[in-house]
Amino acid sequence: MDKSKTWQETLDLLGEDEILKRISRYVPPGQIDDDTAQIKGSNKELLINTDVFVDGIHFSQETTEPIDIGWRVVAANVSDLIASGLDELIGITVALITPPKTKWSWVEGVYEGMNAALENYGGIILGGDCSKGDQKILSVTAIGSLGKLRIHRSHAVPGDHLIVSGPHGLSRLGLALLLKEPLIKEQQINKVLKEQAMLAHKKPKPSVEILRALEECKPKGIPWRAGGSDSSDGLIAAIESICNSSKCKALINKDFLPKADYWPKGSHWDDWCINGGEDFEMVLCLPPEWAFECIKTIPCFKHIGKIEEGTPSISWSDNHKKIEVNKYKHF
Repeated sequence: MDKSKTWQETLDLLGEDEILKRISRYVPPGQIDDDTAQIKGSNKELLINTDVFVDGIHFSQETTEPIDIGWRVVAANVSDLIASGLDELIGITVALITPPKTKWSWVEGVYEGMNAALENYGGIILGGDCSKGDQKILSVTAIGSLGKLRIHRSHAVPGDHLIVSGPHGLSRLGLALLLKEPLIKEQQINKVLKEQAMLAHKKPKPSVEILRALEECKPKGIPWRAGGSDSSDGLIAAIESICNSSKCKALINKDFLPKADYWPKGSHWDDWCINGGEDFEMVLCLPPEWAFECIKTIPCFKHIGKIEEGTPSISWSDNHKKIEVNKYKHF
């Protein structure tokens, strides 16, 4: 396809048949020739997740190229599946809503990004739907098989250690850099940290390999039980969801906050770390023996607190002051 001739084309001029014809090159032959997708069954249970991404809320032309949007929508769904115990990603379905004057080049870029992410994680585009609307919206459903460890928000118990799989706040910093927020202009940010933050925001990479390593390092005699979530809505929001589902409370050590190297000091930066969102890291509650082994064998994991009996809440371990949850409001 001659991109020099197509990049200005809009969807209202192309029409549905031509749009589907062009999208079909991203999916297996015949996969979208019908209103349903056929996938091979297995003896394993399936994990299914749906996320909706809205222009002006989850992405914008100011900060996100179409190819990065495509990558991010897949990564966000995969992150949820990983944090539930994913074995293998089977594929995704995509519902696309756009204004009729949307350029084909935008749609093509999004599908290129989704395709690149699927080449990394496995799975295929199983199909979907498209329609016109007043703004760009992507609804992605991901389907995967469940492995031997079912991670669930309700599986935490008092005595568990709270660990996370990586630094937090990077995506929020990356967004601030892209938007040239005033705080960033006043603050000297290390060059390495800048690059890490921009990449974390544009191309997040939740890790299936970390989940495999977690399974491999489980000590013998420890049950296959893990409470957990991903931190897509923020670290404290993830911990709150675990506490609410498991009906327990969490104590967090302020000195152990999962900050990236060269992370600036200050209450504002602490808040970005715990409430920034879109970090797509694993937040786990494990029996102490498993948590110790995990931290010893998987360098990215860090111990940040513990789970105790009590009314669902989150507090600092030194003064037991409750931590305010400042999570993203969907409505």
